[in-house]
Amino acid sequence: MITGFSRRMAVPVCSLCVAGTLALAPATAAAGHRAGEPAPPGPRAAMPQPSLLRRPGTQVRPHPGVPEVPDVSALSWLVADAGSGEVLAAADAHRRLPPASTLKTLFALTVLPGLPAGLRHTVRYEELEEVGEGSSLVGVEEGLSYEVSDLWRGVFLSSGNDAVHVLASLGGGWRATAARMQAKARSLGALDTRVVSPDGYDTPGQVSSAFDLAVFGRAGLRDPDFARYCSTAEARFPGDGWSYAIENTNRLLTGEDGVAPYPGLIGIKNGYTTNAGNTLVAAARRGGRTLVVTVMNPQDEEAFAVYEEARALLDWGFAAAGRVDPVGSLDGLRKASRPASVAAPVAAAAAPAPAPGGGGGPWPPSAAVVGLAGLGAGAVALALRTRGRRAARG
Repeated sequence: MITGFSRRMAVPVCSLCVAGTLALAPATAAAGHRAGEPAPPGPRAAMPQPSLLRRPGTQVRPHPGVPEVPDVSALSWLVADAGSGEVLAAADAHRRLPPASTLKTLFALTVLPGLPAGLRHTVRYEELEEVGEGSSLVGVEEGLSYEVSDLWRGVFLSSGNDAVHVLASLGGGWRATAARMQAKARSLGALDTRVVSPDGYDTPGQVSSAFDLAVFGRAGLRDPDFARYCSTAEARFPGDGWSYAIENTNRLLTGEDGVAPYPGLIGIKNGYTTNAGNTLVAAARRGGRTLVVTVMNPQDEEAFAVYEEARALLDWGFAAAGRVDPVGSLDGLRKASRPASVAAPVAAAAAPAPAPGGGGGPWPPSAAVVGLAGLGAGAVALALRTRGRRAARG
């Protein structure tokens, strides 16, 4: 029997003991077995199914009653939930193909954060002299002064390679920008991409994939500036003492050339070159869910097949979401880190959502239980040691 505790000490010590005991009580009660008997097995966590994204052909894990995946002609495509990163379905997702101007998504991810939108720059001749022949242009002119925000609208709306060259110059130069883009792709787990020309211009060896482009598009939606530029349908671009209208070349966004606009479309980026064919990475929001879709080089000879195939895949994705098991994840190849949340469609006013599962505190519940129990036991030990010392001195 332990004696000699003062009343002043007994209250906090006992309180801590009780706190530790009560904190441990749920775990003890949950065990529900007598001493000496084996504990019943606890609940088993669901194991994620292996990724199918490296397999050839169409990959989907539908539940009963889910609509069939649409029959599209693209050489490669993917539909994913932009929030969770889960891939709902894909076909040849890692097939390496020329990306055309959809590579500008990676360019923007790399360069946009380091250049203030209001920075004004006067264009020099050498910044435009290596723009590729036949490039899409927004009309940047030597000797004129532009704000960085003007140049980004030229990139996203008109797919202007002239604007890309100027921004790359401001970001450290053409080759340095390509190297930074390559490093950015690797950090995001986009391992199929090889960057040679930051504007997406046809260049030997330059490739990406439906998987990588979806990764870039999803990452872009987390940046309010990126999301705002990529969803802009029309803008004014400065000329020499005047300005002129420019329009986004993504017809799912604008509804031009007989292509019906897609409800809830956020935008992102389309592209075309002779070598790449038509390419598109797009995102749309419906019922609180955002999907991202990539379509690469449809073989259908219709001029705007890339938009109609993207439409069909988005329609299927919204109908199937929550009714299919994922075939992979857009986070599956990235370096281990806490994934950021996707920005809301109205990106200019949106703040990133908290990461799922976060409790806001520094300790998980199990650590708190152990901490409380340890705190109570530590207080008892300290009291006993103090009592022993007093007895020794007495």
